[in-house]
Amino acid sequence: MGTGVMIGAGILALTGQIAELAGPWFAMSFLLGAVVTGFSAYSYVTVSNAFPSSGGIAMILQKAYGPTTVAAGAALLMALSMIINESLVARTFANYALRGIGVTPEGIAVPAIAVGLIVAAWLVNVAGNRSVSLVSLVMAVLKVGGIALFGVAALWASGLSFAAAEGESGFSATGFVASVALSILAFKGFTTITNSGGEITEPHRNVGRAIVWSILICVVVYLLVALAVGASLPLDALIAAKDYALAEAAEPALGRTGFYLTVALALVATASGLLASIFAVSRMLAMLTEMRLIPHSHFGMPGVIRDHMLVYTVVMAGILAAFFDLSRIAALGAFFYLVMDMIIHWGVFRHLRQAVGARGWILLTAIALDAVVLAAFTAMKWRSDPVIVVIAAGAMAMVFVFERLYLARSRPSLEHGHER
Repeated sequence: MGTGVMIGAGILALTGQIAELAGPWFAMSFLLGAVVTGFSAYSYVTVSNAFPSSGGIAMILQKAYGPTTVAAGAALLMALSMIINESLVARTFANYALRGIGVTPEGIAVPAIAVGLIVAAWLVNVAGNRSVSLVSLVMAVLKVGGIALFGVAALWASGLSFAAAEGESGFSATGFVASVALSILAFKGFTTITNSGGEITEPHRNVGRAIVWSILICVVVYLLVALAVGASLPLDALIAAKDYALAEAAEPALGRTGFYLTVALALVATASGLLASIFAVSRMLAMLTEMRLIPHSHFGMPGVIRDHMLVYTVVMAGILAAFFDLSRIAALGAFFYLVMDMIIHWGVFRHLRQAVGARGWILLTAIALDAVVLAAFTAMKWRSDPVIVVIAAGAMAMVFVFERLYLARSRPSLEHGHER
């Protein structure tokens, strides 16, 4: 299921976005993204193996920083990055759906379909947890196998050539490094596995194993798909169809039937991914509320906190899907995730390294790699779309200021609970 969370909208929506930045080397961007993710995963593996729980990232931050502004702000950044990913998934569904019926994805149709899918996913979540878990498991198997099969079939049908290298490149070293930020975003779903410590056998060993194996499986699948897309389309065509690249690459390689099958696979992958993500985020926000790291108001709604968080999650994801395109949504997700990731590594290095037996040089390397990628991505976005850089910086600042004010108001009870 962890692999199923990782593989989906990331590869469906981001392949073209990554190619736009990395040029003909976009397949290598996924490989470098896997290397950076491997170093990043070290913090999550070591802490989750030492302290397995259902708390996930919130647990790691709480243990590293205590009930502080840094811990609360970083945890909220992670939750927001997941909500951002939901809007990315929803718009990806809309793009593939419209392309499947021969309509160019543009205008109000894309946000309208995206918001409709988010509402539908909320209704399924309201129906009950058991249906969400079962659907997520079955769909995870189908989409991982289906996307891998697409990569193998399209690569074989194209004669193992790499057409993307023949198009106009626009390649630069900064662009390539910046593209790794989006590649990392395609791998970030492994963090949800840290929530499984209370549910699997031998969690002190198996949480870490699950993370490692999920990343390895994703590396293989992503490289297959990237090479297959590059073998089917020249670079300029790939960039032009960046929001539905796999569907565009399927037809020349696999024919019209392959095109429709790829569209169907994309719709299943995105819909099931959104369903699981809304469930996971609402649980995470409810947990942060119970930990008294974020405030809560039911605004007159019936039900428990988790029901209210489902509504808040859907409303935020719907707003993003309605007003931001895929490029901006992906950029916001990359900014939020990389900052949160560095905060976790630093917390483990400063406060948990001895307790979990982590190696300091790996943690510092993870921070350095994240910082380099974030700097390159910021530089590229500042040149091409400075508004999204300002929005991301302002939103992150507001998160930490908000948490500072909230925790200052409730500090006595929080400190008393932490001492106990």
